[in-house]
Amino acid sequence: MFKTVLFPIDQSREAREAADVVANVVQKYGSRLVLLSVVEETATETPAPSPDPMVSPEVVAKLLENAQALFSQQGIQSEILERQGKPAFTICDVADEIGADLIIMGCRGLGLTDEGATDSVTTRVINLSPCPVLIVP
Repeated sequence: MFKTVLFPIDQSREAREAADVVANVVQKYGSRLVLLSVVEETATETPAPSPDPMVSPEVVAKLLENAQALFSQQGIQSEILERQGKPAFTICDVADEIGADLIIMGCRGLGLTDEGATDSVTTRVINLSPCPVLIVP
């Protein structure tokens, strides 16, 4: 049923909690698991220290490695992808690119769109996704 599952991750508590659901779904359906983390584009030309860790490629790479190790401990092989862009659009583009049958994500990630806090990445993904989206509260 779910041949390919996309799990976009950031450093939020909600993403960590969604990992249990991801593991259950992937094991139940024997799915291919793709872990995605998005390095958010910065609006400025000069690289200034940012309080948001998701703009650092090094932090994102380490996050993906740790997540892959976590799933590996449960006997689940996963692929990792790191992309740059606006999180919601990038998540949906990757889902389309890899032929994802399901996106599983936490309900409140770290990244919010430039338009404001009321329009979350999760809401955008739900509205733009090319496949079903499972939101883990």
